[in-house]
Amino acid sequence: MTELTEAVHLSDPLGALEPVPNYACDVCASLGRQREEARARRDMTVVSDCNVEIRRHPHTGRGRSV
Repeated sequence: MTELTEAVHLSDPLGALEPVPNYACDVCASLGRQREEARARRDMTVVSDCNVEIRRHPHTGRGRSV
């Protein structure tokens, strides 16, 4: 007879699926707007692309990023 064991809980390797754009950063703010526009037209490929770009975008600690 097989015994049941407690469930294994794994962490999410991606963290938050929707990164939060830094709206003080012109690049992040633009990507955030593009993402919302794409979501409104149900273009999930662009939504995903914007998520990747927001997640990878470096910040300098100032209001604008270069």
